[in-house]
Amino acid sequence: MLTLDFINVGNGDSILIRELDNNTQTFAMLVDCGHDNLIRDDHPRPPDPRSKRLYAGDFLKKHHITHLDLVLLTHFHRDHIGSLGRVLDAALVDRLLTSYLPPAENGPLDPDGDNGLPKAARNLLRCIDLYARQLREHPGRIAEAVELPCQTAETFQLTPDLRMDIIPGEPALYPRQKMVYDAAFRGERNRYDLMRWGKCMNISSLRQRLYYHGKEIVLGGDMYAAVWDNDTLAPCDILKVPHHASLASTTRKLLDLLRPTTAVICEASDRPDDRPHPYIVSLIKSFVPDVRFTDAVSIPGLVEPEYHESVHIEIV
Repeated sequence: MLTLDFINVGNGDSILIRELDNNTQTFAMLVDCGHDNLIRDDHPRPPDPRSKRLYAGDFLKKHHITHLDLVLLTHFHRDHIGSLGRVLDAALVDRLLTSYLPPAENGPLDPDGDNGLPKAARNLLRCIDLYARQLREHPGRIAEAVELPCQTAETFQLTPDLRMDIIPGEPALYPRQKMVYDAAFRGERNRYDLMRWGKCMNISSLRQRLYYHGKEIVLGGDMYAAVWDNDTLAPCDILKVPHHASLASTTRKLLDLLRPTTAVICEASDRPDDRPHPYIVSLIKSFVPDVRFTDAVSIPGLVEPEYHESVHIEIV
């Protein structure tokens, strides 16, 4: 049996995928780790006492998961890598897959120091600094870290029954990403490079398609819908909606090609920036019979809040 837990980390993505044999875990993979804060620091609100948000690391501890075969990071926004350290506190990891690894000897980037950079550049440095610091502070917790070339789709036979394709964005993006990040770790502060790359981070997000017992699961990362238009897309059974169901995340064409029977939207309730966007939620509901939300989102007349720690799906 394959179980999927789209963990309610509030703002961000963290998806636990496990293969079980008579309730014994035989394989476990985590795709992204969620934000470093359950309540976003840029729009704090009093916590809802009914909320069941929790950090991905705490979800692992609660379910006594101390070993992960694989952790995959789709990209480096805080809501995807912010709780990597908590995950490493909870579990040993055999292999980390990522589109970028910081240099072996790297120090703090000091994103909020007196560097004269605009907000967008500082935000980018803050994300990469957080990512690198969590790796530095957890030596020995990852057996192997792999920087993927991201020039073509790659296939991984994870278990005899479970296969995964990792699908990158435009191949030219990843050498550019490496150039910008490596320069930052060398102490260079090119404001234009940092700002431009900050706008490219979502379209460098890695996507996954999983195959298990005739079922197909597509995890969309934060890739905008327009980028998918160049792909040949086969129907799937389960879709993790890209980019928290923002206005740019999904189109009628994308849904018509994928035709999932279940769609999961990873989101934080009460966000002020229309993620999920009511129009996109309505569009998804017109195509998909089963639409689920990680957090207790409320859209009057469209979505009633549900309070749970994860969207849990089982495939036999």
